Amino acid sequence: MEYSKLVAVTGLPGLFELINSKTDGAIVRSLEDKSTRFVSSRVHNFSHLESIEVYTVRDNVNLVDVLNAMDKDGGKLPDEKDAAAVKKYFEKVFPDMDFERVYSSDMKKMVKWFSILQKNKVEIKLSELPEEEEVEEAIREEPKEKPAKKAAAKKTEEAPKANPAKKTAAKKTEEDAKEKPAKKTAAKKK
Repeated sequence: MEYSKLVAVTGLPGLFELINSKTDGAIVRSLEDKSTRFVSSRVHNFSHLESIEVYTVRDNVNLVDVLNAMDKDGGKLPDEKDAAAVKKYFEKVFPDMDFERVYSSDMKKMVKWFSILQKNKVEIKLSELPEEEEVEEAIREEPKEKPAKKAAAKKTEEAPKANPAKKTAAKKTEEDAKEKPAKKTAAKKK
């Protein structure tokens, strides 16, 4: 089971493995009781664990950083129902957390999720970024597309030059504009 496939579902306790997604929801498997079910996206929202961030006094950090700090601590997890004990635990394990913006309910969820991940022996890590070679190839291919755009731009610049009828119509409107003020000045003199 991969950490990148795990989701939290609003309104449902625990964590779920995303098995398959559909246009109107997803098929998920609970990590607690291993039951599989369809969850409608009309009623519930899905949050990938990889995308969840935690407020800190500096920059926000990914949930993985907090879970790894909990793992490094190795101490006994607090009772998730005791808000004071949970807050004291996080003050020790992850002191940079912004305790004004991270609610006690969120900290309780993190403790519960961590225990679920430990029971299921899930390796807590973000999915790997593409290898450097793939990135370099993408960079090399990018300039090939730009000359095609420049050629299309040159064709559009040449198009107005090829149509003299538009220029003559523009000249006529300029001449008409010059004649009109002349008539107005003549009317004022009378």
